[in-house]
Amino acid sequence: MLLGLVSVAAALAAGHLVAGLVSPLASPFLAVGNTAIDLTPHPVKDFAIRAFGENDKLVLLGGMAVVLAVLGAVAGLVSRRSPWPGTALAAVLGLLGIAAVLARPTTTGWAVVAPLASLVAGVAAFRWLWSREPAVAPGRRRFLLSTAAIAAGAGVAAVGGQLLAGRVDVEASRRGIALRPGEKAPEIPFDADFSREGTPSFLTPNEKFYRVDTALSVPRLRAEDWRLRVHGMVDNEMVLTYDDLLRRPLVEKTITLVCVSNEVGGPYISTSNFIGVSLSGLLREAGVRPGADQLATRSVDGWTCGTPVAEIMAPGSNALLAVGMNGEPLPLERGFPVRMVVPGLYGYVSATKWLVDAELTTFDAFDPYWAQRGWAKKAPVKVMSRIDRPKSFERVPAGRFVAAGVAWAQHTGIDRVEVRVDGGPWQQAALSREVNVDTWRMWRIELDLQPGNHTVECRATDRKGRTQTNERAAPIPDGATGWHSMVFTSVA
Repeated sequence: MLLGLVSVAAALAAGHLVAGLVSPLASPFLAVGNTAIDLTPHPVKDFAIRAFGENDKLVLLGGMAVVLAVLGAVAGLVSRRSPWPGTALAAVLGLLGIAAVLARPTTTGWAVVAPLASLVAGVAAFRWLWSREPAVAPGRRRFLLSTAAIAAGAGVAAVGGQLLAGRVDVEASRRGIALRPGEKAPEIPFDADFSREGTPSFLTPNEKFYRVDTALSVPRLRAEDWRLRVHGMVDNEMVLTYDDLLRRPLVEKTITLVCVSNEVGGPYISTSNFIGVSLSGLLREAGVRPGADQLATRSVDGWTCGTPVAEIMAPGSNALLAVGMNGEPLPLERGFPVRMVVPGLYGYVSATKWLVDAELTTFDAFDPYWAQRGWAKKAPVKVMSRIDRPKSFERVPAGRFVAAGVAWAQHTGIDRVEVRVDGGPWQQAALSREVNVDTWRMWRIELDLQPGNHTVECRATDRKGRTQTNERAAPIPDGATGWHSMVFTSVA
């Protein structure tokens, strides 16, 4: 078992070390993980996001490590009489790593060197250690020393690979950027939220802004190295640098982003003051040709997104190529150097992070990442509300109690939020001051509670008279629907 475990560690470490030299995404461990994400069925992905939130990727990597450890132990156990079963298993795992790296959309010719190194190291370590495992005690001491040496070497190689992968000093690049928008967002009024009564603060701190994406490792791209190619059905192809963006008029817009993975009442919604360049202005400069109805964008790690051109070009559109959030350059996890922000659409069709390519095309000609997996190609954000206070199964004092939450209806704005307790009559909640129609809005209501168990529900109506439906629908294919409810207890 020890022989198999150490051989697996040597294989992974060798691949990770070489990937640090050629491309961090070529690490066989990460490539297999990314491929697993691509192939995972929707219900499993939804469960992972609900159960683990932003830790879903750590759980995946941990699970992969456990599976590989078990396979390594089994390889050792079945190779007591002959090294060939373990050798065959090591070779199969190595070939799987090669296939995973070749399947990645950003693979270069040199990338395959990393999984090849992993295959060779795994097989060589297994064969060598097997040959040094005699039955007598002195020989076993030699075997243990050999095993310890390979394990130590694997540890050094893994650390070295990690250091090499992080040798691009992205944080230094980020710290050297000063953002000075010519058009600043209006100040957020003090009564834009009811945070003292349980709602979120109106602006979400950058470190708390929700993150849902497919990137197992955060891409590390310096602003100095960033390029954006704008091409396809345009009159003037363009290649922009980061400095090109900063020389354009920068604007600051207060915008709420929502993830389509949000269940009813889910946490994947946040608001920021985004700083960037008008995306509609950029496309007008490129010259959108007739018939181009989709902007297909690509992340540096190969993820693709498709956004309706009509939404971007609509009058008053706040669509941005964003370079900053809340007064500072984008954090790495939120898309540094540049991301897209298009209010009114769920993030999977509008919010490409680590953006490097934008092609004007049609919905008939190109299916982006999630459309290939059965999600809707067009996904406007639905009218929705959420209860933030009380929490589920919370015990609260009987008598006067303030319930509070948030609601959103982008592009049209929230007209009212209604609340009811235990299926009784709907009561209209008080709304916070509106900042703009592309952001969330907070609500609060005073309730008179008798001791006992209660259920509180909420629903929102936008300014076009569309009321949030009670019909329950899962996030697939274009966003969840239903009324949010909380069960809680009031005590005397």
